[in-house]
Amino acid sequence: MIPFHEIKIGDYVIADNDGDKKQGEVTNINGDEKQICVDTDQEFWYELDQLSGIPLDEKQLIDLKFEKQLNADGSIKYMKGAFRILVHQKDNFSTFEIWYRDERRHITSPIFVHNLQNHYAELTKVHLNDEAFA
Repeated sequence: MIPFHEIKIGDYVIADNDGDKKQGEVTNINGDEKQICVDTDQEFWYELDQLSGIPLDEKQLIDLKFEKQLNADGSIKYMKGAFRILVHQKDNFSTFEIWYRDERRHITSPIFVHNLQNHYAELTKVHLNDEAFA
């Protein structure tokens, strides 16, 4: 279950409709009822206990149109515009760095795609989605 305060319109989450789990995009939020509308090819309203995060990994970053750069020390840098993610070991997203211009953040535990989207929005003032950087 995702804490209600973490969910923003445009976030990518997994919605569970009676065991049928699909990835989708949050399209609306009802704060009074704490319900979330998710588009998984069709829009439906979900309770918080029907939503879960998408673990952040390389596939998700590539789907979000990040470019990948392999470094000589074995680390990997993912880039989208001026936003950067530095993973110190291949496939290890348990600790990494993100930065945009002169602001850096050290992430010390695995996060979900919607958490990355929130960090990205806080730093860049633009919501992260799967569109190519213009």
